[in-house]
Amino acid sequence: MKILLIAPPWIQTPPVAYGGTEAVIDALAQGLQKAGHEVTLFATGDSTSPVNLSYHFETALGVGRTDSTLSELLHVAGAYDIAKHFDIVHDHTLIGPSFGARYPHLPIVTTNHLPFQNGLYEYYRMISKKVPVIAISESQAKLATDVRLAGVVHHGLDFSKFPIGDGSGGYALFLGRISPDKGVHIAIDAARAAGTPLLIAAKCREKSEIEYFTQQVEPRLGGNIEYLGEVSRLEKLRLLGGAKCLLNPIAWPEPFGMVMLEALACGTPVVTTSLGAAPEIVDHGTTGFLADSLPELISSLGKVDQLSRPACRYSAEQRFSSEIMVAKHLLVYRKTIESVKASPSLVINSTNRFDHRPGWGYKIPTDTAETFLPASGM
Repeated sequence: MKILLIAPPWIQTPPVAYGGTEAVIDALAQGLQKAGHEVTLFATGDSTSPVNLSYHFETALGVGRTDSTLSELLHVAGAYDIAKHFDIVHDHTLIGPSFGARYPHLPIVTTNHLPFQNGLYEYYRMISKKVPVIAISESQAKLATDVRLAGVVHHGLDFSKFPIGDGSGGYALFLGRISPDKGVHIAIDAARAAGTPLLIAAKCREKSEIEYFTQQVEPRLGGNIEYLGEVSRLEKLRLLGGAKCLLNPIAWPEPFGMVMLEALACGTPVVTTSLGAAPEIVDHGTTGFLADSLPELISSLGKVDQLSRPACRYSAEQRFSSEIMVAKHLLVYRKTIESVKASPSLVINSTNRFDHRPGWGYKIPTDTAETFLPASGM
């Protein structure tokens, strides 16, 4: 199968530092290629994913641009200019699916990496009439009541790239970006109350991030609470391996949360709040703890040493490998191709998410043995 993956133009793929979506796209691209498919990644010219690369912009544009709409339009226009040469297009941008909907004979799927809320809910509800939408967690999908979903596909990792650490550093780690949604100040308060050293490795470049850091994070630093700044991938792996746990007190319904999966891949338990997709990733009492309050977060920090690091790795690998992610995407791709061949102009006459109309509304089997399809053919 000839597959075109379209990544956003803001961060190179894979990311040098922060960039969960781009890390997922890289893992998917490599996994599809390993399964024997011909993969082209439309990203930015400085991307280093080891697959065929095409691009409009030579370097990643960065987030928070004032010309972001025009920039993304130029990016996706370049991608769809070559799309006719592929069997399937998998679009991970925001504007791309509306642009691609102009091509009724072109099989396209899109993944929403954000919550189905506010304007995004209405946008994807309209887009899904022409372009199948993939959700990344059951939690996220529950918000998409009238959106036509092709199915739910959790993110996956190539676990061979994540060495298991021993947690000998004795610290809790916060990893991600400086944002109130990520609960950085809550992590500091919990760690300080528990007497647990905390290292904060997080992106802080945008205006809102800097303001939050200045007002809520910086005044809380000191003692055994240290801010390291944004770190490279290699440094991230070192920090995860040495951490006694990942402290991830998210304060929003995060659709997935790659950092939790990366921690478990390193054998590091996760202490988080039971919001968004966290309960789908963390097994309470086995691979970490799910908390509903600050006292519960504090208490959980005192119990992480009881958990098995090999069990954390094993549990994550059994459910979130790149092979499983690839297999489920291939099922979506094939069904989408079949539906376009059968009816290029789809007529949506039901709001049932898993309407069993042939080639459109279908539920992905949970048994990965059923979903792993051979690379040959379509």
